[in-house]
Amino acid sequence: MILLRYKKTYEKIAMGLLSYMPGDKTVKKLQETIYQYETDDSWQLYLVKKDEDFIGLIGIELGEDVYTLQHLSVNPSFRGEGIGKEMVMKLQALFPDKICIGTEETDLFIQKCKPKEEGSD
Repeated sequence: MILLRYKKTYEKIAMGLLSYMPGDKTVKKLQETIYQYETDDSWQLYLVKKDEDFIGLIGIELGEDVYTLQHLSVNPSFRGEGIGKEMVMKLQALFPDKICIGTEETDLFIQKCKPKEEGSD
């Protein structure tokens, strides 16, 4: 599984993968989201490729010390295989000096990805 930085040629694939996320899935909203990633340098979108298939995407907003997980989507055919968690871990490897935080939609998933600390409440 590899992470590929979004580029314009992936637009339709990215919109399709974004549509798997809960929330507003109108074409207009998906186009606005893609446009945000295309025009704002602090917003970075990565597509996940396994063999010849794009199976997921992960999008972040970079801050100084943190990055915010804005979007995370896995093709329903590949869910339950730990791909989302692997995507989050690969992203952390790309930005080892930054802390990953979530939005209302992504925070619960991030919490699931964190290693369990011994002795924590």
